[in-house]
Amino acid sequence: MDADTVLRDFDAGRARGLARAISWAESGRGADLVRHVYPRAGHALTIGLTGPPGVGKSTLSSGLVRKARSLGKTVGVISVDPSSPFSHGALLGDRIRLNEHFVDPDVFIRSMASRGHLGGVSGATADTILLMDAFGLEMILIETVGVGQSEIEIAELAQTTLVALQPGSGDSIQVLKAGIMEIADVFVVNKADHPMANMMRREIRGMMEMLDFKGWVPELVMTQALSGEGIDDLWRAIEAHRAYLNETGEIVSKRREAFTHQVRQLVLGRLQERLDDDLQARLSTDLDPYAAADALLQGWR
Repeated sequence: MDADTVLRDFDAGRARGLARAISWAESGRGADLVRHVYPRAGHALTIGLTGPPGVGKSTLSSGLVRKARSLGKTVGVISVDPSSPFSHGALLGDRIRLNEHFVDPDVFIRSMASRGHLGGVSGATADTILLMDAFGLEMILIETVGVGQSEIEIAELAQTTLVALQPGSGDSIQVLKAGIMEIADVFVVNKADHPMANMMRREIRGMMEMLDFKGWVPELVMTQALSGEGIDDLWRAIEAHRAYLNETGEIVSKRREAFTHQVRQLVLGRLQERLDDDLQARLSTDLDPYAAADALLQGWR
């Protein structure tokens, strides 16, 4: 499949064109595609959903997709799975939990392997968001791996970040203590029927009181994703945050953050490739590690 065919299908609004464009981006061949479609991007609502494993992120995602579709919105879902350290393939295949949306032509679901990326998102996620946005999808939901503290990266990509927590889970408390509270625009306590749900809510409120929020103060929503309870409240919180971003002009800062993140990742990726090549070609084991690092950096100047 050549680039012209991919672009022709993409421009015609065919889902296979978007799918192939994302595949090209994942394989490192997406530069020309992104240049072609970039002027069309910048209109979608982007939502990041993060939290510890097992909290029900995929079920929450399904509920949000259902709500968006009931409002007539077209939706893109990026489900970032953990990946094998050997084959780099996705391990969980969370799209299975979104199977009710598979036959909906206005929902595009893409599962991506994190490939060991520390931020809980795939290195190609930024390209995928941009391509989905340029394709005309109105809401893009990024569901991350759930790896804890390092997952703060999602806040640089999404306009609204949801942090999902589960009552009675030690992991949830650790996530709160790890500093992830600062990235949340909305806290979601899922499995609200759990006996310790109200205690979880009090703990979050208590920790929020210790922080000095500038501007937006995160909302706290209780949900029971399996039954759909609380999804309407969650959607209202997302809409309230989007209204805040638009009214204050912070939406411009959010888009700038996403742009800066993507440029940074591209530069770091190219530097990593150059470093790997130089390590193979020029590294001398006669030097100690610090001297070897200085020698490589000297050669780049």
